[in-house]
Amino acid sequence: MSLALNEEQTMLRDNARDFVTSRTPVKHLRALRDGDEADGFSREIYKEMVELGWPAIPFPEEYGGLGLGYRELGIVLEECGRMLVPTPLLSSVVLGGGAILAGGSDAQKQAMLPGVCEGSLLLALAFQERSRFHRYPTATRAKRSAAGFTLDGEKCFVVDGNSADKIIVSARTGGEGEDRQGVSLFVVDAGAKGVSIERTRMVDSRNVARVVLEGVEVAEDAVVGALDGGADVLDQVLDRAAISLSAEMLGLCVQSFETTVEYLKTRVQFDVLIGTFQALQHRAVDMFSELELARSVVVDALSAVDEGRDDVAVMASAAKARCTDLSRMVTREAVQMHGGIGMTDEHDIGFYLKRGATTELALGDSAYHRSRFATLKGY
Repeated sequence: MSLALNEEQTMLRDNARDFVTSRTPVKHLRALRDGDEADGFSREIYKEMVELGWPAIPFPEEYGGLGLGYRELGIVLEECGRMLVPTPLLSSVVLGGGAILAGGSDAQKQAMLPGVCEGSLLLALAFQERSRFHRYPTATRAKRSAAGFTLDGEKCFVVDGNSADKIIVSARTGGEGEDRQGVSLFVVDAGAKGVSIERTRMVDSRNVARVVLEGVEVAEDAVVGALDGGADVLDQVLDRAAISLSAEMLGLCVQSFETTVEYLKTRVQFDVLIGTFQALQHRAVDMFSELELARSVVVDALSAVDEGRDDVAVMASAAKARCTDLSRMVTREAVQMHGGIGMTDEHDIGFYLKRGATTELALGDSAYHRSRFATLKGY
């Protein structure tokens, strides 16, 4: 694994940074929030991202993708994290599209992935049923019917579920409680009879949704992967999503740090630059050290996916735990070092604190991933 970017990756990073800085600075998120944008993101901006090829990055060329890797996608997500860019890349590309790529039939891939790559089809993944992260469904059921299956249940915290065209839903076709066996995945049209979707506004101004399924009929060919074997697909997709989200978290932490250091260099208190205070210098050094450590873990996790290594699950939990701790540290330190202005809505730094707070819990917090890491390592 190399931390250094090659020429193509450097070009991708520079282009992504130029785009998010010029087209989607934090004031763009502020405008979406104040305007109460229903989607939670700008479809016009996402169309521009499509033209740059971002949604197509991790998909094979045969499905309209660019045939690149998660290292490249991570570069883009990190730059998006720097400006807190609202985008369905995580929901449609990594979660929904990732589920189809990992477990879908060739017909499903041909029908949906080209649309994901060109931005004409938005997907979401509905798997969570509790307020805290849990991988497998406990209450949502899929029963055999004349048409195929009938789905009943409720999902929460479906990322961008309110703007999705199709939702990949996990449901029990066997097993009980928290069993891994007996989980199946189904493609459900967002507008299908019996589907109700309620938008939920998060503290960071992003959207998730509550999805209720009441007697929703789906055909036999709506199953993604093997019947009763959806956990194999979920595990792979959620690990990649945790790594991808970690890359975004790294970006928001880097920007929080750089913004704070710049403030320390310019803020004068009692005729003295506060950046000359040794106590604040020490705290800045601690943040820098933690940032560099997190970067090495995230890059290794992204590389593990691209290289097909057998430690992807371990690295996913390592990256998410590390970046969760980093986000908690850096965003709170940033607000404290900014002083009173950091607590106001007028200053952008508060947006980083809020985004950090939601991503720390999304896809498992540090306690969850430390426990999982220990279990995977046999401790």
